[in-house]
Amino acid sequence: MTDRTPATLLLANGARFDGYSFGAAGVATGEVCFNTGMTGYQEILTDPSYAGQLVTMTYPHIGNTGVNAEDVESGRIQVAGFIVRDGTVTPSNHRMTQTLPDYLAEAGIVGIQDIDTRMLVRMIRSEGAMNGIIASGTEGDDTKGPDDQFADHLRQQLAAVPAMTGLDLARRVTCPKPYQWSNGAGKFRVVAYDFGIKYNIMRQLESHDCAVTIVPAHTPAVEALALKPDGILLSNGPGDPAAVTPAIAAVSDLLGKVPIFGICLGHQILALALGAATYKLPFGHRGLNHPVKNLITGKVEVTSQNHGFAVDEASLTGLGGVEVTHLNLNDNTVEGLTAPGERAFSVQYHPEASPGPHDSRYLFGQFVGMMGG
Repeated sequence: MTDRTPATLLLANGARFDGYSFGAAGVATGEVCFNTGMTGYQEILTDPSYAGQLVTMTYPHIGNTGVNAEDVESGRIQVAGFIVRDGTVTPSNHRMTQTLPDYLAEAGIVGIQDIDTRMLVRMIRSEGAMNGIIASGTEGDDTKGPDDQFADHLRQQLAAVPAMTGLDLARRVTCPKPYQWSNGAGKFRVVAYDFGIKYNIMRQLESHDCAVTIVPAHTPAVEALALKPDGILLSNGPGDPAAVTPAIAAVSDLLGKVPIFGICLGHQILALALGAATYKLPFGHRGLNHPVKNLITGKVEVTSQNHGFAVDEASLTGLGGVEVTHLNLNDNTVEGLTAPGERAFSVQYHPEASPGPHDSRYLFGQFVGMMGG
């Protein structure tokens, strides 16, 4: 039976959406963003890159296949809150072990359903990403109007939520100490910086005969090099890349010493270490079908993406030996770069693509080729 507990979403611009609870009762705050994927909600929920965000799914029916123990990208749900049009409570799939609303409730994740997500997404696209607050249960019982005491209470809480710019969220989601993935066996030794690393990145490295050691986000270069790696992987992650200053310093020290491969936040941190700049996108790129042109091969790749910041292409001008390798065909933002003299390259999108297409998995082979050379 559908949960009819009242819930409210209030945005920083004053817009209010009243619906019903989907998940745990309570209050959740964060930056409201949207993902255009028709499926893959469990991978999205457990992607650490979504820390600090209230994720809106643009596809109306979410939860049709339930959840299971295999389709996760980290050890827990990472989103701050979840927003859907119609949450399914009677899923059907032979792999499912639990319904999505029960999964959210068990993890204490506050969600809202039965609101106009099309209007919400159009608002974010026209005005840009903004902070929001979801309240349900005892916090969401009063839905009298936008100017009542309840709304004023939510506005006060929302005003205290920090903006995404300037936040080092990698510190929040990283591992507390180094550890080895799987059995630690493989021809190539890779040290992976955990800025919010997804399981499928490590699975892909393992499938390419790599023994992976994951280290905390703020590990100094000297400690990473002491592990005698054949290569360094800079992972995806949440927040403002410019705020992860210890990692930028570490990557600066690592340049030229071992091959480096950056993904998403790792791409941005590599760019900053090379002397470039980053900036916040109006509403980010999050979905499973973003077209990216490989400027080296001329081919177009369909990519999975999840980021709210980008590398400033103008800031790359004058940086000797740094080249743009990939461009987003929707808005011409930088999607990849290379610094051959430093044996480093990176992409903004997700070549491990979980969820998403497999067009870009060749990049792991490219990384292994650099280590083998």
